[in-house]
Amino acid sequence: MSQYLLSVHHDGVESLPTDEAVIAKMYADTGVFNDKLRAEGAWVFAGGLHPIESATTVDATGPEPVVIDGPFAESKEYLGGFWIIEAADLDAALAWAKEGSAACGGKVEVRPFQDD
Repeated sequence: MSQYLLSVHHDGVESLPTDEAVIAKMYADTGVFNDKLRAEGAWVFAGGLHPIESATTVDATGPEPVVIDGPFAESKEYLGGFWIIEAADLDAALAWAKEGSAACGGKVEVRPFQDD
């Protein structure tokens, strides 16, 4: 089994739902998806992230570390959450991503982890 990162991307704050019923359904559907991942042994770890405005960037590539409030890159799109799963192959990971995307109402990018 290989591990894959399924990352949920948002197309900006304006793309997020504001209707409480829609948001509640999204969270409920994501919970059902998470339960299915666990039941089928694909679950490794998952998490939702606070809004992009809560990010802090650390740059220690120069002589002194610099800590900056805000995201690393200025972009309309940002990472909203993720799953780390185990899947037999890319096709299986893509099948999980399709379900995850439908559940959370966002685009899901699939990336394999490097082998040891």
